[in-house]
Amino acid sequence: MNLASGVPVLPKDVTARSWIIADAESGEVLAAHNAHWRLAPASTLKMLFADTLLPKFPKTATRKVAPSDLAGIGSGSSMVGIKENETYTVHDLWLGVFLRSGNDAVHVLSAMNKGVKNTVQEMNQHAEELQALDTHVVTPDGYDAPGQVSSAYDLTLIARSGLQKKDFREYSSTVTAKFPGETAKNKKGKSVRKSFEIQNTNRLLTGDYDISQYPGIAGVKNGNTTNAGSTFTGVAERGGKVLLVTVMNPEKDEHNEVYKETARLFDWGFKAAGKVEPVGELVPPKGAADAQPGATASGQANDAGSGEAGGGAGTGGDSAKPVASATTESGSSGIGIAFAITGGLLALLAGGAFLVNRRWPLRRR
Repeated sequence: MNLASGVPVLPKDVTARSWIIADAESGEVLAAHNAHWRLAPASTLKMLFADTLLPKFPKTATRKVAPSDLAGIGSGSSMVGIKENETYTVHDLWLGVFLRSGNDAVHVLSAMNKGVKNTVQEMNQHAEELQALDTHVVTPDGYDAPGQVSSAYDLTLIARSGLQKKDFREYSSTVTAKFPGETAKNKKGKSVRKSFEIQNTNRLLTGDYDISQYPGIAGVKNGNTTNAGSTFTGVAERGGKVLLVTVMNPEKDEHNEVYKETARLFDWGFKAAGKVEPVGELVPPKGAADAQPGATASGQANDAGSGEAGGGAGTGGDSAKPVASATTESGSSGIGIAFAITGGLLALLAGGAFLVNRRWPLRRR
């Protein structure tokens, strides 16, 4: 592989079956390995669930949970602790989805969206709109199911779409939050409902005993099932560059291995950005592609999906604008949420875009 002067060799201790490193703004794929392999996505599929449903319900909307809302949750699922006959806000439910990867929260939100079957149909339609052509949804929560697949390329596309939404960015970067508990009688016989703390399971965001919080990390979503192994998509900013990395199913069976391999790929990406020839690009949604002839799904095929590829000598696209530091939401603490331009300006949400791809305008959302 030809590398420009000063560009490091790709890390050799990455054992994932599939991975990708992409520039979040330009969409350029800096390096990839089996990026279009169709693999079980586990809970990283919740990014598509969120990108599909987040615009539908205001944060303040409420749902009293019926027993039918929690039907069909897979055995051994990750749960945030939702109780029947208790009322939760949509804000509570999304915290449960992003922080604890709660399949119970996914099922309640799906019930609000006319059921699991309808939600799965809408997720597949949204994947098609995003040109995430390797993705097929069977369960909205990512629980293992025959025929349910995605790819490192698609998960990166989906994350990039989700990160255009303010709520998506905030939830995926929230470290801890308070979650409503079960209503009970106190000593005086009065009904009270206490809350308990939940923590994000993304270890690049929170850190752990064998891994530090990754500098500049701002989300996105992790997953783990028997069939999928460990999966993770992350976004981080450094030196004015915003990168997306997806890692699927490391063969090395060590604690937090998926995060360790993601961190190595981030390190390489930040050193290589602007110095390597891109091996492909993240395609725009269908609507944006239709508005610009030539920007079609064929952009996926620039060697980003077969074998291992890293950029050759050359220069990348325009650099991304720097992003601001963390913000904090009432009732929760966040790290690196921001995606706002340095100097106090808000992110380009008023124009419907996050770090707008200079090659195609994102449609107003």
